[in-house]
Amino acid sequence: MILNVNNASFSYDGITKQFEEISLSLRRGEVLSLLGRNGTGKSTLIKCILNILTLQKGEVEINGRRVAGMRPDEIAREIGYVPQTHRAVFPFRAFDFALMGRAPHIPTFSVPGEEDCEKVEEAFARIGIAHLQDKCISEISGGESQMVMIARALAQEPSLLILDEPTSHLDIGNQMKVIATIDRLAADGIAILMSTHFPDHGFLLSHTVAILENGRLIARGPAEDVITKENLREAYGIDVCVRYVEEVERMVCIPMSPCGCRGREEA
Repeated sequence: MILNVNNASFSYDGITKQFEEISLSLRRGEVLSLLGRNGTGKSTLIKCILNILTLQKGEVEINGRRVAGMRPDEIAREIGYVPQTHRAVFPFRAFDFALMGRAPHIPTFSVPGEEDCEKVEEAFARIGIAHLQDKCISEISGGESQMVMIARALAQEPSLLILDEPTSHLDIGNQMKVIATIDRLAADGIAILMSTHFPDHGFLLSHTVAILENGRLIARGPAEDVITKENLREAYGIDVCVRYVEEVERMVCIPMSPCGCRGREEA
């Protein structure tokens, strides 16, 4: 296993549990989509896996090592992290911004070397954005910026890639580019954990889906078994139609309208 989370519990105030007794695991090349409504603890769980926050109970292991006993640079060599949003303040070149991902591999008081630059070039080429290398990070689009963030994480040479809502704020075209990139990276053997608000992402690329609700995992397993109208009703409090669509050759999720709106038939 690349990642093991065992009976993890966390509380901000020591009283109210943000989540409790969470257990999940990830193998090489596996994608796990973490679903759940806003405020249910997805991002907090991710921060605990990264050891940014300290678990109240339980433990996280990456490649058999307890994350709690690892230095930040050791964690960064194992886990690449792409946060929900990142607003560039300084006008770095996209290449230089991604080069920061090599920091865990560069000794203190040293500067990036030729090998570090090669790793960044490989990361850009790997996800098909070599043309962005010399662009200013503060001037490119949201979708392009997200891809550069992924390149920076890949430059760390991680065995696990964690993405926190990687398609938020992106148009549908850029969403699909990011999803396709994640699928290719998993095919290359990287374990991927991603939180998302779109159940369809589970059908598009996940081997496993987990639903977090009220601090607990209410379901975990193959997408077809977990993404059901019953589970989505419990997780989001709305009715969702889940059915197979022949035109796209996969299952899809369609929210039922709560306001009684209906599509108009063509005359």
